[in-house]
Amino acid sequence: MTIQRLLHAVDRFSMLVGKTFSWLIVALMLLVCGEVFKRYALNAPTAWIFDANNMLYGTLFMMGGAYTLSQAGHVRGDFFYGSMKPRTQAALDLVLFAVFFLPGVVALTWSGWTYFGESLAMREQTFNADPIPVYPFKFVIPVAGAVLLVQGLAEMVRCVLCLKTGVWTPRLKDAEEMDVVGDQLASSSYVNEADKREVIEKAHAIEQAAQQRKSDTGNGGTA
Repeated sequence: MTIQRLLHAVDRFSMLVGKTFSWLIVALMLLVCGEVFKRYALNAPTAWIFDANNMLYGTLFMMGGAYTLSQAGHVRGDFFYGSMKPRTQAALDLVLFAVFFLPGVVALTWSGWTYFGESLAMREQTFNADPIPVYPFKFVIPVAGAVLLVQGLAEMVRCVLCLKTGVWTPRLKDAEEMDVVGDQLASSSYVNEADKREVIEKAHAIEQAAQQRKSDTGNGGTA
């Protein structure tokens, strides 16, 4: 297995985890809608609903971290970073991963496992009229940390490869923003076909211009 295939395998795993846990959005929506109906229509509020919402949202947030990292979707100072040459970007990323990411995520994973063990030992529950167990949610902490750590190590390998070659290795891409725009316009009954084509063409032109700027930056880095 080549390094590129290994990196794509890690990306694929992170995407699978992120997309699987993204279904918690549906569960959250159904839970909230059901509670609103019970609370205001039946006058029968549920005591544990607030804690359950927090746990589900926390799980969604944590388990989506590796997926976001695999798509380079975390927030960064692109105003400065985007104008750097690829080797400079890779060197900066590698230092930041080594100094901040690795210690933080290792500590998160280790501490999360400790918290889960203590919670499981005492069968920890929430403090309300209808308590629910907490330890399954705390188990998510070390799992999310481990998945994020694997993706982070893959990102560090990408940085090393970029330092050697001067170009970034390609990522596995998920749905692009342009794909979403096209799908939304295609399903719209309020926009005629001519306007749809015009909007998509303009959006593609903007996207191509942005990609060209990135390509120019990348070419400068390989010179």
